[in-house]
This record gives sequence, C-alpha cells and structure tokens, in this order.
Amino acid sequence: MVKAAGNARTSVWLETRTRRGGRGGGQPSGLDRTRITDATVRLLDAEGLARFSMRRLATELKVTAMSVYWYVDTKDDLLELALDAVFGELRLPDPEAEGEGEDWREQLRMLATEYRALLVRHPWLSPLAGTFLNIGPNSLAFSRVVQRVIRRTGLPAHGLTGAISAVFQFVYGYGTIEGHFFARVADTGMTPDDYFRHAMTTVNESPTTADVIEESRALMAARGGDTVAEMMDRDFTFALDLLVAGIEAMVKRG
Repeated sequence: MVKAAGNARTSVWLETRTRRGGRGGGQPSGLDRTRITDATVRLLDAEGLARFSMRRLATELKVTAMSVYWYVDTKDDLLELALDAVFGELRLPDPEAEGEGEDWREQLRMLATEYRALLVRHPWLSPLAGTFLNIGPNSLAFSRVVQRVIRRTGLPAHGLTGAISAVFQFVYGYGTIEGHFFARVADTGMTPDDYFRHAMTTVNESPTTADVIEESRALMAARGGDTVAEMMDRDFTFALDLLVAGIEAMVKRG
C-alpha cells in the first residue's frame, strides 16, 4: 500500500509493488481478489459496515483470516475494492449520443437515478464514498461520463464543477437518507408504509413534535403518492427537475 506524507493512507488503486508471497506460506488455492471482493459486498449488504471484519469474511470464504491477507494488506483495502465493485453496477449512458430522447437532460436524469438506486441498494456505500479517494476503474468511469454530460449542457467552464456538485451532492444526500430509512425499516420487520404510519403516529402524540407535524401535514398531502416509495420518487423527480431547470436557466443567462 502506497503511503502519503505522515503515513496517511491513500488508495489500494495506487499500489506499485508486487504482492508478497503470503504471511504464512504459499498462495491459498481457490481464492482471488474478485472472489474476496464479491464476498465482501455480500457481507456488507447482509450485515452492514459496523459488523464487517476480516475474521467474519474469512469465515464466509471458509478460509483463515491469514489467507485473505495474501491478497490485501488491510480491511480498508477490501472496503475500497468493494466500493468500486458496486460502482460497476451503474448503467452509464453514451455521453456522445445525441439522438431523440438522448439529450444531456435525460442522460443526467439517468445518471442521477442510477446513483440514487445504488446508494439505496448498498447503504454502506455512502460513508465509504466519503472516506476513500474513489479512483477505482468503475468510479472513474462514472465520473468521466458525468463530466462529459455536464460539458454538453452549454454551461461556462467555470460552472461545470458547481453543476456536478449541485446534482450529485443532492443525489448523495437523498440516496443516503433513503437507504438508511429502508435499512432501519428492515430491522423492524415492518413494511415501509407501516413503519412510516407508526412513526408519524408516535411523533404526533409528542407535545414537542406535534406542532411541527401539524404544520407539515398539508405539505405531505400535497406532494401526492399513496406509498412511502411513491412519495420518495415524486420528491426526487421534482427536485431533480428543479436542478435541470436551474442549469437551463444559467445557460440562457450566459
């Protein structure tokens, strides 16, 4: 693992040395980085980031923990590999395509929607995305397409990174909260709609929160949607449309 000044960690993707011959013998048979990374993703999905450990991974793979260390130096290496692996799930548009229905607006909506879904499917992704450099091949492919799509908006060069931040930091926040909500619901064994009704009833009965809930009741009714998922989809779509309209307005402003 390459180390930066002050022994700070950089990235598993910046390794420059050859893998060692293991800490306790030859290369374990039946293992490779892909298999180890896939198992890491499965465990993170099933049990969450807090419970993940090298020992737990080794048990899943039916090997010793020392066998895993033949392929990686640290748990952080594995987490970074898992992070980039799930970025490979994203469907990416062709940023050069300009046919009917394939303008930058639809491509931007597609990228934002894909990223939101990824954050919801893998709630452990958001804290890791804020921890590591995100320079794995799949992450870079996503970033490259985002940049190319944003360049096609017609925004001036000095506004491109701001537009990317506005859209994808919004998606990051929305998807993170949504993913944590569904993870919390899963822990209760309730459906999202039952959980939401139970939570609203509980806070409505508290004198410290009842006034706020009453004030927001009309807003919640106006946004539409019969289920929690429909309400979340409607809010996300409308907010994303606002951002697209804002980009269009800034382009017209010149």
